[in-house]
Amino acid sequence: MDTIQRTTYDKNKLIPKILHLGFGAFHRAHQALFADQLARISDSDWGYAEVNLIGGEELIELLKKQDLQYCVLEKGNGSNTAKIINSVCEALHAKVEGVDAVLEKMAEPQIAIVSLTVTEKGYCTDLATGKLDQNNPLILKDLANPQQPTSAIGYIVEALRRRKVRNLAPFTVMSCDNVMENGHIAKSAVLGLAYQIDPELAQWIEQNVTFPCTMVDRIVPAATDETLQEIADILGYYDPCAIACEEFKQWVIEDNFVAGRPRWELVGAELVKDVRPFEQMKLRMLNGSHSFLAYLGYLGGYQHISDTMQDPHYRQAALKLMLNEQAPTLSMPDGIDLPRYADLLIERFTNPSLKHRTWQIAMDGSQKLPPRMLESVHYHLSNQHNFSLLTLGIAAWMRYVSGVDEQQQPIEVKDPLSEKFDAIYQKCGLHVRVVEELLAIDSIFPSSLRDNAYFVSEVKRAYQTLLDLGAKQAVSRYLQLN
Repeated sequence: MDTIQRTTYDKNKLIPKILHLGFGAFHRAHQALFADQLARISDSDWGYAEVNLIGGEELIELLKKQDLQYCVLEKGNGSNTAKIINSVCEALHAKVEGVDAVLEKMAEPQIAIVSLTVTEKGYCTDLATGKLDQNNPLILKDLANPQQPTSAIGYIVEALRRRKVRNLAPFTVMSCDNVMENGHIAKSAVLGLAYQIDPELAQWIEQNVTFPCTMVDRIVPAATDETLQEIADILGYYDPCAIACEEFKQWVIEDNFVAGRPRWELVGAELVKDVRPFEQMKLRMLNGSHSFLAYLGYLGGYQHISDTMQDPHYRQAALKLMLNEQAPTLSMPDGIDLPRYADLLIERFTNPSLKHRTWQIAMDGSQKLPPRMLESVHYHLSNQHNFSLLTLGIAAWMRYVSGVDEQQQPIEVKDPLSEKFDAIYQKCGLHVRVVEELLAIDSIFPSSLRDNAYFVSEVKRAYQTLLDLGAKQAVSRYLQLN
């Protein structure tokens, strides 16, 4: 059964107090929805100014044409709820309205929070050190012309500079990306760039700006023609900005805001002192198993995560990965039931109404692998525990980035390091010797792993198993080892 939840509040009461960088699928189905739901049940006046910096011009223009509202379709097993979201007050694109228009909007006094969903690579940091990557092409441009920035980090630094010069209060910088300790990453990047541009500005930012960590969770597949048509059939009109997602949503937020915040707790967000345990739980148990299923699923011919769940070996392997190799690495507050959480994840992955593509989840693996899998490997090596499924997942990523699937069809590998992967495979071919070449990429693999003979041999064994047996049989084989 399908239901439609229309707007029940006067949108004129909303003020764009939050400026969000990255008006993508996840943000539309998560943070913007929280603001809308809060406005429905309270006197909240917190609205959004939405900004895209690179790409997404058409989406912003389409949003404007439909009065800045769009639909989120929450899909359950057997019932769907279409929610009309009205929390967006303004929408801008740096290439349409111009860089200065965006910066001036960020510098407006009522902007209390600048939030981000720009993916891991949008922070322009070196994953190995957590520091700003000063050789990043966007950062090089920002250093050359800081008042006409290119990167999200550059925009934040320049906007804060303008506020400082004008004696305006700073805003909170809130990362909502699926990155471990995302607030610390954002702070490191912003301060790293600010110190290069103006040390006095950097000191002002360090003393006055807060960077709360957050943990966000909701499965939001990329929009397809099929899902947009499904939403149109429910609404009775076509909404090109609509997005479909699961019913489940979670938001854990470090309560550290320099200029105030919405009362998100009224609509289910958890405001805490320390987000890190929840981040680790999600990144390792949910995202780690998601990546495991994405690489092995794609190689095995499964287009969607829900398809992998129909294979009993994949389903069992994902659950064992969560419980046997990820959960033991976590230190959670009292009352958190990890076996129950794992069961819930399997249930969410199985939802047949969500078409979450394995290819989509497989993107940017070089950025995702360290927090999702490699940190757990460190734990197991230190404690001499079995981590064979993690090893298989890492090897599957290595096999995936070859750019050729098991039927010799090309894989469109979306990753910042894809050219490096291509060069390695051109040199080595589809052969186990690529393992050491890939392990030598120090932005992904620390020396403590690539110098560990046991780890290297186990990854080689898993990679060779994938070459010999293929993904499906490799999953079956590795279940016996766990």
